[in-house]
Amino acid sequence: MKEYDMLKDNPGKSLLFFALPMILGNLFQQFYNMADSIIVGKFVSEEALAAVGASYSLTTVFIMIAIGGGIGSSVIISQYLGAKEYEKMKTSVYTALISFMILSLFMLIFGTVAKERLLLLLNTPANIFDDALLYLTIYFIGLPFLFMYNIFASVFNALGKSKIPLYLLLFSSVLNVILDLFMVLVLHMGVAGVAIATVIAQGISAVISYIILINTLKNYVTESKHIEKFNKSMLKKMIFVAVPSILQQSIVSIGMVLVQSVVNGFGSSVLAGYSAGTRIESICIVPMIATGNAISTFTAQNLGAGQLDRVREGYYSGYRIIVSFAAVIAVITAIFYRPIISIFLDVENGSLAFNTGIRYLKFIGYFFAFIGFKSITDGVLRGSGDMLLFTISNLVNLSIRVFVAFYFSPKWGVQAVWYAIPMGWAANYIISFSYYLTGRWSRKRIVT
Repeated sequence: MKEYDMLKDNPGKSLLFFALPMILGNLFQQFYNMADSIIVGKFVSEEALAAVGASYSLTTVFIMIAIGGGIGSSVIISQYLGAKEYEKMKTSVYTALISFMILSLFMLIFGTVAKERLLLLLNTPANIFDDALLYLTIYFIGLPFLFMYNIFASVFNALGKSKIPLYLLLFSSVLNVILDLFMVLVLHMGVAGVAIATVIAQGISAVISYIILINTLKNYVTESKHIEKFNKSMLKKMIFVAVPSILQQSIVSIGMVLVQSVVNGFGSSVLAGYSAGTRIESICIVPMIATGNAISTFTAQNLGAGQLDRVREGYYSGYRIIVSFAAVIAVITAIFYRPIISIFLDVENGSLAFNTGIRYLKFIGYFFAFIGFKSITDGVLRGSGDMLLFTISNLVNLSIRVFVAFYFSPKWGVQAVWYAIPMGWAANYIISFSYYLTGRWSRKRIVT
């Protein structure tokens, strides 16, 4: 695949061919996360699937903190790269790595202490509570590896090296599936086995990522041989962008956690079906989120180089990419919803769970363009460093999802949870796009 220069080549092609490895990489990440659910759902029990699903909403929040923080930091890295200030670019990379390693250790401590209380707050059904707690316990032990791997991937993307995370995810995906099957089918470790497999696979990938990143940075020649490893001023700039980015990346996950108690209240069978549906959703939104992240890097590099017109061209090219992906996804989910859900659940073994998953997927499949439009618009705002409206629009998204789920679920049933999702996406997009039209974001530039 040809390498496209975001500062020189056609904006549409640059975005598409930069986003494709990110999309493929994120898909493989979702696939090996899904492997836990597929394997326990098929080879252990419906209750085991529900336990992993109950844990998934929590574990995803922590990963999205890493992804959001990495994307926020990548704005600074990309702007320095676009300005060809390689010494500052390297310092910003090292600052990000050190800061997020420390944060991951705090997350480990918090998760270890709070895991049981979190499951209780989410009204986790009693028949799956112990398995869900076991899954979380193992997950939090390996959290620093999981956390840092996602930070490394964001740094590679900021450098325009989106193929490297793809290759690493191919490796870790295959390794994770092999370990899942070995732990469950050979060692009969059930939920504990799939958790251990995930930690081992991503831990190995994190170590390899670090080695490759250090060697990649050597390719950027600087006058000084002694690069500053930590800079407080850069950290402040990263925090300014990273906190709203963490919020944006975590909206789906935070929403899942806050409405998890609503779904849990309908029992473990409904939870199992909903878990299967949300795993499919997490795959369907990958092209949308990845295109938005590509727009963010594209915007940051071109603003760093003073090329505003290219940013606008890239943004409108993003719409064509999103519409194409959304149309394909809508057709696939409309036609193949039954075999897709049957990957996770057997209709004979749990008709309520199976039917819940089908209803969810049939509904949400028509609305993925909304999250795509929101993602590319948010990407421009984030890439420029204009974070106020970015933050407000994402908070509105979260608020709508939580309010509708809690207020209407007693009247509409569990369907209220998924009715709220496109409503939040649409509101987020309307607010962000209205601000984009003002052009104020174009006057922002974080690095100097």
